[in-house]
Amino acid sequence: MFVKNKTIVVTGAGSGIGRAICLLLLQKQANVAAVDIHPEALEETLKLAKVDANRYKAFVLDISDKDKVNALPDQVVQHFGSADGLINNAGIIQKFIPVNELPMDEINKVFNVNFYGTLYMTKAFLPVFLKNKEAHLVNISSMGGFIPFPGQTIYGASKAAVKLLTEGLYAELKDTSVKVTVVHPGAVNTNITENSGLGKPKADANSKSAARSLTPTKAAEIIIKAMERNKFRATVGKDASLLDLLYRMSPRRATNFIGKMMKKSIPQ
Repeated sequence: MFVKNKTIVVTGAGSGIGRAICLLLLQKQANVAAVDIHPEALEETLKLAKVDANRYKAFVLDISDKDKVNALPDQVVQHFGSADGLINNAGIIQKFIPVNELPMDEINKVFNVNFYGTLYMTKAFLPVFLKNKEAHLVNISSMGGFIPFPGQTIYGASKAAVKLLTEGLYAELKDTSVKVTVVHPGAVNTNITENSGLGKPKADANSKSAARSLTPTKAAEIIIKAMERNKFRATVGKDASLLDLLYRMSPRRATNFIGKMMKKSIPQ
């Protein structure tokens, strides 16, 4: 679905990939319903966008709050007159520790945002989309959704759930007007660690990873291109593409390889 003159809902719109998606959608003449839990971040996205309320509307929302999510479609349609697409981008990571040491409340928080937030948004907007001549749903999983990263096992499990949810939705909606795409980003230079409530990463580690990471703008370009081309699946970044290939060839070898890379991230 081409995004020009369409209204696209974007979660996690206040920073990182979500902000870059909003800005690129606006450049491509789409309208954006920007969703984020941080009002000041949404305001900053608006300042960067330099458009008026006819093109960009901020919705301050915790996507893990089902009742508030259910009220969102009517608010979006009332403001823009339509809702044509949804990019479920919002997500958080966990502390870099093994599952055995991770408290259940933190496990639940990761799943509430990453999986249930995505599910709530999808369930809320699907009835609207199914009435349209065309609509598109994009769910952002992760390379952690198809290959395990020790120390981020719960995050990966939540993103694997997003992957299977999206692929199931594709199969269920295949003969409808709603197209579905699952996206697996690799390392992207964002502030997801801070947004997850984990503080700032160590400066040296952060600078090294940033140098190897994809920019949010480039990630947004790949994601929107996948949407406009109605792709079933897209990987974002060379690391995601290479690990996808490695895991398909030998899951055990790929898992052991990642395990060696992640050892320094887990307290011994």
